Amino acid sequence: MSETSVERQVERALHGVASWLEANGYRAYDPGDGENSFLSRLTFKRHFLRRSLTAAVLRMPFEIRPWIGIKPHTSTKGMGYIGWGYAKLYSATKEPEYRTRARRCFEWLIENRSPESEHFCWGNHFSFSTRAGCIEKHTPTIVWSGLIGMAFLEAFHTFGERRYLDVASSTAEWIKTLPRETADSGVCLSYIPNRQSSIHNSNMLGAALLAAVASITGDAEARELATRAMSYSCFHQNDDGSWFYGVDPKYHWIDSFHTGYNLDSLKRFQRATGDTQFTSALAKGYAYFRRNFVEESGRPMYYHDRAMPIDIQCAAQIIDTFAFFSQEDAGGLDAAQRVADWTIANMQDRDGHFYYRDLGWKKIRTPMLHWGQGTMLKALAHLLDRLRDGSRSEEDPASARREMSATRI
Repeated sequence: MSETSVERQVERALHGVASWLEANGYRAYDPGDGENSFLSRLTFKRHFLRRSLTAAVLRMPFEIRPWIGIKPHTSTKGMGYIGWGYAKLYSATKEPEYRTRARRCFEWLIENRSPESEHFCWGNHFSFSTRAGCIEKHTPTIVWSGLIGMAFLEAFHTFGERRYLDVASSTAEWIKTLPRETADSGVCLSYIPNRQSSIHNSNMLGAALLAAVASITGDAEARELATRAMSYSCFHQNDDGSWFYGVDPKYHWIDSFHTGYNLDSLKRFQRATGDTQFTSALAKGYAYFRRNFVEESGRPMYYHDRAMPIDIQCAAQIIDTFAFFSQEDAGGLDAAQRVADWTIANMQDRDGHFYYRDLGWKKIRTPMLHWGQGTMLKALAHLLDRLRDGSRSEEDPASARREMSATRI
């Protein structure tokens, strides 16, 4: 397939998912939204029952949500990814409509911040239960907040409006307040604010935002904390370049989209700070990613040792990470195109939305907002921008400082 035809295919897929989002009012489901059901009252706030309900709804091989009172809804992380995607689409196409849509997403996020903090931060608008415990409704998380903070930095770089930087800077201040595990190797920023939860991708996402903000504002405290957080997670990198989800043995699995988070975050940290002490970790991690998470056909892998279930979040993150690294690795752009081609052909509906999962014997066609529509919009927009030789990186600190001095308040 020629580069021009690839661009056309990506553009058609982007138009399809964007049209679907507009037609559905930016509402869909979320894999973890089981406690939005009226059945949640039967869990009596007991962790085992809450986790069982969440898991049952998440893993059901057919769509049960409408039957148990779960309605399509708008999510913070979904709007963050969608706004990020529209900003990249504006960079790639200069279409004014994408600028309008992006700004609409960021205004929604400003208005729907977590009510629990004076700073800008975000969490789920439903309670969510996993093996690690329960995260109550509206509790901000470093994953949601770190990714949305990076989306606001994208908006700042793209549209030149200082208020977007102010939001990202506020999120960095919130990250500084989080509990942290202190070790000889560094610190691990907590996933959530009310107890210590040490997870690598969340720690590195937080560090990346701290570093990116510090590169613009000169915040020495944020940069130092970011460095110590990256030191912790790079110290715990496995010899083959992989990362477990977390240090605790119950978190010893390796998957594609969390690995992608780690790599993107480490690269953003390095570009923001100019600190090269983790270059070897980045190179080993990216080499592992290339070896283990995409088949020759372009089919994305979920885990390092098995593909199933084929998951749209994994597909999106693999495309996004390869596109992000394509300036340093020409083969990365080809890999991103192959995964995009396979995903569009096998996981996009005629109405434009992307399916949630393929179990091998059945496709789960449920439309998820952030887990599918938002992540694919952003990933494909990133790929389109790279295909069109997007020359400016949102992480270029020198460019960012120049932009800040010239921005509107």
